[in-house]
Amino acid sequence: MSTDSPKKIRALFCIAVQQNFFDLPAAEIGTVWQAFSAMMSGIAKLPGVTILGTLDDDETMVGTSPNGWPWTCYIMADIPDRDTAVAACNLFRTTPVGDYRLWKYCRVEARLGRELVIPD
Repeated sequence: MSTDSPKKIRALFCIAVQQNFFDLPAAEIGTVWQAFSAMMSGIAKLPGVTILGTLDDDETMVGTSPNGWPWTCYIMADIPDRDTAVAACNLFRTTPVGDYRLWKYCRVEARLGRELVIPD
């Protein structure tokens, strides 16, 4: 009988801000950031998720990411399974922003793989 714990999946959530965000009046931008914060917190609170790091490229990449690349920000995490990645991505569909959902203002793509071990 093996006592090895199951291997976690390494996930990179690539997030792109869409033009709809930039089209908002200044007074409405705060509601998107609140929803974005709720989404990030939601990912971190999913069972078995360990956030390894984040990267925000908004200071050197200004404007939309209409084709996905370059992405605006990234969240790297270890997750227990593919269903957890689906649940994390689903937060973009379900997190409310006024009468809309977060996916109106940004999109996500999850890249799944394994840890690349650096040899000694």
